[in-house]
Amino acid sequence: MTAWTSTIRPQDVVSVVLGGGAGTRLFPLTKDRAKPAVPLGGKYRLVDIPISNCLNSDLRRIFVLTQFNSSSLHRHIQDSYRFDNFSPGFVEILAAQQRTDREQWYQGTADAVRQNLLHLNDYPHRLVLILSGDQLYRMNLRAFIERHVASGAEVTVATTPVRPEAARAFGIMDMDTEGRVTRFVEKPSDPDVLASLRVDWSQVPGLDEPVEPDALPASMGIYVFDGAVLEEALAGPEADFGKHVIPKIIETHRVYAFQHQGYWEDIGTIRSFYEANLDLCAPLPKFNFYDATAPIFTHARYLPATKIIKSQIERSLIADGCIINDAHIEHTLIGVRSRIEAGADIRESLVMGADYYETPDRRSPLGAPPIGIGRGARISHAIVDKNARIGDDVTISPEGKPSHFDGPNFYVRDGLVVIPKGAVVMSGTTI
Repeated sequence: MTAWTSTIRPQDVVSVVLGGGAGTRLFPLTKDRAKPAVPLGGKYRLVDIPISNCLNSDLRRIFVLTQFNSSSLHRHIQDSYRFDNFSPGFVEILAAQQRTDREQWYQGTADAVRQNLLHLNDYPHRLVLILSGDQLYRMNLRAFIERHVASGAEVTVATTPVRPEAARAFGIMDMDTEGRVTRFVEKPSDPDVLASLRVDWSQVPGLDEPVEPDALPASMGIYVFDGAVLEEALAGPEADFGKHVIPKIIETHRVYAFQHQGYWEDIGTIRSFYEANLDLCAPLPKFNFYDATAPIFTHARYLPATKIIKSQIERSLIADGCIINDAHIEHTLIGVRSRIEAGADIRESLVMGADYYETPDRRSPLGAPPIGIGRGARISHAIVDKNARIGDDVTISPEGKPSHFDGPNFYVRDGLVVIPKGAVVMSGTTI
């Protein structure tokens, strides 16, 4: 990445990662954890993505805002991101809390930042970078911030080109040839409105690659604000940046768009989460965890190498510390410390692994199978969350089930079976 310019320095920026709401669309993965703490890629968490993007851009003053089930997120942040005593950097969680002047929980993304402005103002800054905690992407945040400064913007919104048929799920920007945003339309569906939002991409500055002519610039929910402008924008009661603050501030301030052209996935549903993870098993995945120039950081667990005995594994990712014995695994992501017994057959699935190895003092509950996948288990199109206990000869498949269903120890969401964290599926069970 290029060096910082003389007009802006890393210490002029504070970064805010929005931890999201209750994460209802990712339930049951968010049943006992905050959305940013959901496991990703076998060994990471969703929150590692925005934090790593910051660290790779030399931004080391990072706040993570959350209010739901934040215990495991706290643990992960504390275990993963420790700066030495001689560094000014930090990654700090700001959980929602009751105060004498405000009794409400966060009412939206803008309100979450509003309630924490006093903490941000403890650190001198010129700019506030606001990031989402549930997206999979890699961005040069230096370029993003420097474009903001060079353009004379007071607010810059990161956008990504989307097809017109996908635009109905996004906020779409209308902008002039200089990149200044002139209109913001939330989730447009009217064909005439979509046509009026078309952009002449040949005139858009800062593009590294050509863009499909009919693509539309969709907001990524990533913003840079001048510090004083952010305080002014949050002086009112507006709850959300995308729905309320950005459409209003376009009329009174210089708002520009920054075009992001790399891979970007908003991991908001069980299906999108499943597909983004399984894509990592492809020979050339859309998101590259192997990019040494911009690594994704996470908790250093110091696990042993994975042991594989007499198994057939195709198009799959196997994380650290696993023991796989005589199993068939196809197009599947296997998370840390997974134990898979003989005869197991796992296809098109995510197995998130375990938080610990079972020992004599941490053994199975009375009568329950051990953590992992038992002998002869058959699992297809499923997500098995951490610390799940799948017994011998268990069958798990969404075949013949409705796309949305709640079972006694499983859920079906978006046509996928989800075994929640710590669930027990006794031997011989068919799901």
